[in-house]
Amino acid sequence: MPLKLKRSSIRFYPDPKRIIARFYIPGGDTKAKLIINKVLALSENETNTVLDQILRNFSKRHRNITKIFEKHFNKINNLLKNLDVDPDSLTLKKKLLIGSYFTQEYSIESAAFFNPSIVEDPDQFNLEEGQKRIIMSFRATGEGHISSIVFRSGIIDKDNNLTFIKPGNLVDVPETVKRCIYNKKQFSNKLEEMKNNGYILDMVMHRLKDEFIYGELLASINEVSQDKSLTEFDKQELQRIKWLATSHYETTFSLDTALSERVIFPVSYSETNGIEDARFVRFVDDDGTVTYYATYTAYNGHSILPNLLETKDFYHFEIKPLNGQYVQNKGMALFPRKINGQYAMISRYDGFCNFIMFSENINLWQNIKKIQEPLYPWEFIKIGNAGSPLETDKGWLLITHSVGPMRKYTLGAILLDLDDPTKVIARLKEPLLVPNDEEREGYVPNVVYSCGSIIVNNELIIPYAMSDYASTFATVSLDELFHELLFR
Repeated sequence: MPLKLKRSSIRFYPDPKRIIARFYIPGGDTKAKLIINKVLALSENETNTVLDQILRNFSKRHRNITKIFEKHFNKINNLLKNLDVDPDSLTLKKKLLIGSYFTQEYSIESAAFFNPSIVEDPDQFNLEEGQKRIIMSFRATGEGHISSIVFRSGIIDKDNNLTFIKPGNLVDVPETVKRCIYNKKQFSNKLEEMKNNGYILDMVMHRLKDEFIYGELLASINEVSQDKSLTEFDKQELQRIKWLATSHYETTFSLDTALSERVIFPVSYSETNGIEDARFVRFVDDDGTVTYYATYTAYNGHSILPNLLETKDFYHFEIKPLNGQYVQNKGMALFPRKINGQYAMISRYDGFCNFIMFSENINLWQNIKKIQEPLYPWEFIKIGNAGSPLETDKGWLLITHSVGPMRKYTLGAILLDLDDPTKVIARLKEPLLVPNDEEREGYVPNVVYSCGSIIVNNELIIPYAMSDYASTFATVSLDELFHELLFR
C-alpha cells in the first residue's frame, strides 16, 4: 500500500505587485552623463515640479523613496566629478531628481515563487498550547530570471493546520551593506580552489597585509591592472579576484520591516544572476546557542559560487563563500547540530550522487564520502538532497530529490545512522512525492522540489515547489514513513 501523503490546499503564487527600487545606469556612462546634464540644466522650479510628480507617483509604493534616490545619487558621484560638478554644490531636490533617473522598480517575484524551506521561528512567544511559529524562505524570481530570497511567517496549530500572516504591502532591501575583513591565507586558498592564475594572485596579494579590507584589495587590483604587459586572460583573473571579494558581506534590515517585507536581493558580482535555492536550518551548537544557517548558490550567469548565510534574528545576515575542494557544486545542506564534535553537511559534489562531509570549521570542507547513488529507475539521472537532515529517534531523515525519465523530478527519503551518518540504514524503494497533473505544469514541467522540511506533532511537513513556478505543502505520518522505510 502506498504512503498516505496529504497535499495541502495552500498555494503560494508569484505576485507582480511585490517590488523593490534598485539602482541602474540606463545606457552606460556616456548616456548617464547626458541625463545628468539635462537635469542640471533644469531651473529650480522645473526641478521641484518634476520631483513632486515623481514622489506623488511612487512614494506610496516604497517605504522611503527619497532615501533611495539619495543613495542612488551617491553611487554616481564619480560621473559628476567627471563633469566637473561638485555634488555638494547641488540642492537636495536636485540630488533626489538625479537619483530618480538612476532608479528602477523591479518586481522580485513576478515570474516564479518556488523552492521553499521551513524552520522554527526564533520567536515562540505569545502562542497557544500546541502552536509553533515558523519561517518559510522562498526563491523569488523576476525579470531576467534574477533570483532572491524572500520570507513568509506562519503558525502551525496542534492539529498541524498552517496559517500564514498576510505579506506586508512594501518590500525592502537591506538598510546597510557592509564588506568584511579578509584573511589573506583563506582568501588565497579559495582562489586557488577556483583555479585562479597563481602569478596574478601573487601580484595582488603581496601588496596586502595578513588581514585586509575591500578597499585595500581594490587599490592593489587597480595598481596591478596598470601593468601594460597583462594579457586579456590576466585581466579576467583580476576580475575573478574582485568577484570573490564582493561575495563576503553583511546586511542589516530596518527594525520596522515585517519578515515578509525583507528581501535578500543580489549584492555581489557573484550573484548578479541570482541567489538560488537557500536551504535554511536551525543549528544548535554544543553550548545550546541557536544560529540559523542557509547554504545557497550564487550565480553570475557563467559561474556558480556556493555560499553560507548566517543569522540569529532574520534582521542581520552575514554571507561568506564556502571554502574547500569539495564545495564546488550546487545543493549542499548542513546538519542541524555537530556530530562527534564536527559540523556535517550533505553534498552532491559530482552532480550525480549524495555525499557527506565533516569539518571542524563551518567554512572549510576538505573531506568527503559517498553515501548514496542512483539505484532505482526514477532516480537514474541524478539524486540530491531536498534540505537539511531531520533528527529522529530512528536516525537522520534525509528527504532527497531525484531525476528520472523525461527529466521528471520526484522526492524520496533515506535514513542515516544517528552516530555515524555515513551509514544508510534504509531508503524508499518508491518516490515519496511525484508531481500530479496540477503540479506538472509550469516554468519547468514535471518537477517537485523542496529545500527543507520540518517535523511537528509526529508528522513530516514538506513545503515544495510545483514545476519551478509556485509552492505548496504535503504532510505524511512519521510512523507510516518509518514503516515504509524500515519494514517494506
